[in-house]
Amino acid sequence: MRSAGERAAAFVFLWMQFRFALESAAMQEPRSFWEFWPVYVVAHSHRLTRAFHTAATLTGWSIFATAIALRKWWLIPIALAVPYALAWFSHFFVEHNRPATFVHPFWSWAADQKMVAMVLAGKMKKEVERCTAMAAQGERPR
Repeated sequence: MRSAGERAAAFVFLWMQFRFALESAAMQEPRSFWEFWPVYVVAHSHRLTRAFHTAATLTGWSIFATAIALRKWWLIPIALAVPYALAWFSHFFVEHNRPATFVHPFWSWAADQKMVAMVLAGKMKKEVERCTAMAAQGERPR
């Protein structure tokens, strides 16, 4: 027999899968990176989510550079796993949405690099406002 905690965890997991399925069905699939970008930005509209992603991406690149510099090749999988774990944590517990990595892994990675660059340049807040306004009006990216 499962404990109450196990049943609750299973319920939460199934509920999240159901929500993600509904969100995915409602979203029209982007045909290019430039159509994907606004969808990605809206999925990262919370400032804390972007902070997690920025810290995660910079940590991943730091671990990767350390692996190369020290010739510690076993660090390379860690350089990939740590950023994804931190970023996914922010999606599940801050933004409450599904990471784009599950549907568009390559575009997601490229968009993350672009977003982190824009965060560091101080330009991401305006981009979130622009993309959120587009989504609210049902506009396709230009």
